[in-house]
Amino acid sequence: MRKSNWWICTLALTGFILTQSACAQNLSSQAQAYLDEEKNVEKATALLNNKQQLIPFIDLGELKIASIHFSFNYAAAFDSLANKYTTVQVFNGADYFAAKGLGELGFDAKSFNTLIVQLSDADLSNPQILGFIKDNSKIKNVVVAYFGKGENLPQLNGLTVPIIWCSRLSQIAAWYGAEALFGGVAVTQNLLADYSAKYRANSGYITKKIRLEYTIPEATGIISDNLAEIDKIADEAIRNQATPGCVVLVAKDGKVIFNKAYGYHTYDKVQPDKLNDIFDLASLTKVSATTIEAMRVYEEGRLNLDSTLGSYIPMTRRSDKSSISIRELLEHQSGLIPDIQTYEKLKPTDISVDSSAVYPNKVADHYYLRKDYFKDVMWADILNSPLKTRGQYVYSDLSMVVMQQVLETITATPLNTYTQQNFYGPLGMQSAGFLPLNRFARARLIPTEDDEVFRHSQLLGYVHDPTAALLSGVSGNAGLFASANDLAILYQLLLNRGSYGGVQYFKPQTVDLFTAKQSAVSRRGLGFDRWDPVADKHYPSKLASDQTYGHTGYTGTCVWVDPKYGLVYVFLSNRVYPKVSDKLSSLQIRGRIQDVIYQAIGKGL
Repeated sequence: MRKSNWWICTLALTGFILTQSACAQNLSSQAQAYLDEEKNVEKATALLNNKQQLIPFIDLGELKIASIHFSFNYAAAFDSLANKYTTVQVFNGADYFAAKGLGELGFDAKSFNTLIVQLSDADLSNPQILGFIKDNSKIKNVVVAYFGKGENLPQLNGLTVPIIWCSRLSQIAAWYGAEALFGGVAVTQNLLADYSAKYRANSGYITKKIRLEYTIPEATGIISDNLAEIDKIADEAIRNQATPGCVVLVAKDGKVIFNKAYGYHTYDKVQPDKLNDIFDLASLTKVSATTIEAMRVYEEGRLNLDSTLGSYIPMTRRSDKSSISIRELLEHQSGLIPDIQTYEKLKPTDISVDSSAVYPNKVADHYYLRKDYFKDVMWADILNSPLKTRGQYVYSDLSMVVMQQVLETITATPLNTYTQQNFYGPLGMQSAGFLPLNRFARARLIPTEDDEVFRHSQLLGYVHDPTAALLSGVSGNAGLFASANDLAILYQLLLNRGSYGGVQYFKPQTVDLFTAKQSAVSRRGLGFDRWDPVADKHYPSKLASDQTYGHTGYTGTCVWVDPKYGLVYVFLSNRVYPKVSDKLSSLQIRGRIQDVIYQAIGKGL
C-alpha cells in the first residue's frame, strides 16, 4: 500500500479504534489493512537493553511517567495509547530548543521518576537529545521508543536504557510501541540482522502480554459491522430520554475492541460524553471496592466467611446482629432490611452550611454533617433494625455498609484508602476512587440527579445514594466513581483469575469462590451478582452464559464478565438525570446491547 493511501486508511482507523466512530464504508478492507499493518509492526518491533526487565512496566502505582517527543510524527498516537494504561504527562521537547534548552526540560520533568523518550531518525543526529537521555538515565528510569531505520541503530550504542525499536512508521506502529511498553502486546521478535557489535542478529528480549490491548473487533474474530446495532440501541435510549448519554466498552480475549461515548452529560446537549468521563457507579461499588477488599483480606486469613459480626465488631454483641456471618452479608441473606431512613431523620442541629470541628463531614456543597452522626444515628439504626428474613435472599445496601465496618476494623484503614493503595493505583486505574471532586475537574464528572429533596442541588461529583452521602461519600454500598476503561482493567483482572500487569492480586481459587454461585436460595455469589437461571428473566441478557458474573448500579451502570467467551462488558450512564426514570430498564438497553455482542461473537469472521 502506498504511503498516501495508508495515511488515509489509518486516519479513518484512528477514529475507529480510539473513538469507535462509525465507519461503515469499506470497513472490512480497512480492518484487513489494519490487521496486516499490525502484523507487520509486530515483526518489525524489537526490545533491546532490557536486562533489568524494566519493560513491560509493572507496578504503575510507583511510577510517575512523562513522555517526551521531538520530531516523531506519530507522537500524539503514541501518547494517547500510553494514557490508557496510566497517567502519562506529555512534553514536546522541540519547544525547549527555542527556549533555554533541554536542561530546562529536565527541570520541568524532575517530578517524574520514569521518562519515555520518543525518537525518530532525525532526532538521532542531535547530540543534545542523546545527552539528555544519558544524563537523566543516571538518576531515573529512562526508556527510548525509537521509530526508524535499522541502519541508524548504531547511533544508540552508547545508551544502556531499554529501547523499543520499530522500523515501520505508522500510527499503528506508534500505538503498538506504547502497548509494548505497558505489556498490552507481547514483544515476540529479536533482531533479524547485525546492526552493530552491540545490536547483533538474534539479540533482544521477548516479553509477555500482561495488560489489555486496544485494537479492532476483527482482531478477535468479530466483524465490526455486526456491532453497529449498539449505536442504534444507545441512540434509542437517548432519544427516549432513558439517559442523557452513556459509554459502552467491550473487551474480548484481553483486547478492548469497542469503546464509544454517546450523547451528552445533560439533555441541554452542551457537553458531549467522552470516553474518559467519570461516572457515579452506585452499587458497582459493592463488588468493585468492598468485595475485592474482602477477597484480599480473606486470602490473608484475616476474614473468615463463617465467622460472625460479633467476632469482628464487639458493639454488635448487644444486638441480634451478633450472630450474622460474613457469608450471609455477602450473599444478602443476613436478614438485614434493604436500607434505613437517611435524610428523613436529619435534624437542623445535625447539619451546617459551613465546615468546622463540629461539622467536618461534607455531604454536598455548603452541606456538612455533624461529627459522629453515623455512629450515633445510622449505626444505631442498623443495629436496632428488624431481622425478619434471615436465610432468605433480600438485597440489602446495609449488608455492604456493615461489611465496610468489618473490613475497616480488620485493616484499620478506610475503604477508600485501602482500595486506592492496593488496587486502583497499582493497576493504573486513573479515575477510579471515592470523592472524585478531590482529584478531578468538574468537567470530567457526569452529573446524576437534580436533588430537590435532600441536598437541593445538582449532584455532580457527590454520590447519588443518600446512605453513602451521609457517610461523606465513602460507603460499602455506593460512592465509587470511575471511567469505563478503569472498570475494564479491574474486571479483566478478575477474568484473568486474579492476575494483571504481571502481578497476582488474587489466587485463582479466590476469584473462583467469590464469583461462583454460592447461595442455595438465590443466583448470587459472594458479593457478586450472577446469571439468572430463570429463563424468562433474560438476566443479565438473553445470550449470557451461566458462567456470567458482575453487578448493576442504580444510576444506570453495569459490568458483566463472561469467562466462557472471554468477555468484559461495561455500560455506564446517568439514567437518574435529571430525575429517576425506569426507561433504561423498561427498554432493556443494557441487556440488548449485551445481546448484540454475543450475536457478533456467534457470527464471527
